[in-house]
Amino acid sequence: MFFKDGQHILLIGDSITDCGRREENAPYGNGYVSLLRAFTTARHPEARLTWTNRGTSGNTVRHLAGRWEADALAPRPDWLSVMIGINDVWRAFDGDPDNAVPLPEYVETLRTLLRRAVEETGCRLILADPYIIEPDLTEPQRAASDTFVTAVAGLAEEFDAVHIPTQRAFDGALVTTASTDWAGDRIHPNLAGHALIADAFMKELEI
Repeated sequence: MFFKDGQHILLIGDSITDCGRREENAPYGNGYVSLLRAFTTARHPEARLTWTNRGTSGNTVRHLAGRWEADALAPRPDWLSVMIGINDVWRAFDGDPDNAVPLPEYVETLRTLLRRAVEETGCRLILADPYIIEPDLTEPQRAASDTFVTAVAGLAEEFDAVHIPTQRAFDGALVTTASTDWAGDRIHPNLAGHALIADAFMKELEI
């Protein structure tokens, strides 16, 4: 396991990370963050890890920039996990193009935020792909999303981050299943979908 005894893991992102962590499912939400924490604790109870969920529904990388100091830097995590980009793409396809984030802006904003985190806290980074649970690679939103996935992989290499290939995980599942088996809208996973995401984290982090 990459995590060490007593470390603090903070996860930040959009609704996939949020999952009610500020309401009825406080403080971890009822999605992949909660599952990842639970299974890590079960397998490594001696590690005494601290977990923080800072997902906020509807966020794009622009929103992260506005709350980065308070939500990502001030807690001074040992590990910072970022999964962002789904809304950055989706807004261009759901009737809200003004709030879509172009790929160059996405990359430069995220790069700046990650550099600040490393320089100011010394944390290790975990970067998880944005995704869409869509098997047709030519479908417009899927094609756009894949350019963001490629960008995240590049940033993971640039920052020596642990890369979580969530899109690849869903693609593997879609070989024998339908998109609706995992999410009604191709984005917000059911429990099995969140388990798939948590499993992808656990494989890459060797938990």
